[in-house]
Amino acid sequence: MSGGVESDVLFHEVQEFRRLWFALLIFPGSAVLIGIFSYGMYRQLGRGISFGSDPMPDLLLWVLGPFMILLGCFLIFIFLTMRLMITVKKGGLYVRYVPFVNRRIAFGDIERCEARTYNPLREYGGWGIRGGKNRRAYNVRGNRGVQLFFKNGSSLLIGSQRADELAGAIGSMI
Repeated sequence: MSGGVESDVLFHEVQEFRRLWFALLIFPGSAVLIGIFSYGMYRQLGRGISFGSDPMPDLLLWVLGPFMILLGCFLIFIFLTMRLMITVKKGGLYVRYVPFVNRRIAFGDIERCEARTYNPLREYGGWGIRGGKNRRAYNVRGNRGVQLFFKNGSSLLIGSQRADELAGAIGSMI
């Protein structure tokens, strides 16, 4: 990169969480959720015709209907905006898992790092923001990443499609 503020960037990667199988679960499921509650509210609250053989009370439909419609919209929004952004700068390692995590990791906190192949399902239970307090993972796809070992004994795996390059950039700063 040339000149300016971006000249201190040693590594940058953006990975999007766009998987066909996940989209096939999220979009139809969300559409059905939105459709059923929208139609139910229109029919029962707007037209006064009971929705279903055992309709819920109007008050509950007024509360639950908008909540479920917003939930369906939220799931679609999250799927379309979710991405993992990794940046190594002279000032630290910046990890953003949009829209959930925005973290700066100081190089002084890192004891060591290593690029490695891992099993996302077996080791972390899948992709996403995974793990517990002392052993976490931020990953989007694939089975390659950089394992960070912190001086406090905890660890963090960051999934990367360019794990060796990321490990080299972090290693050059610690």
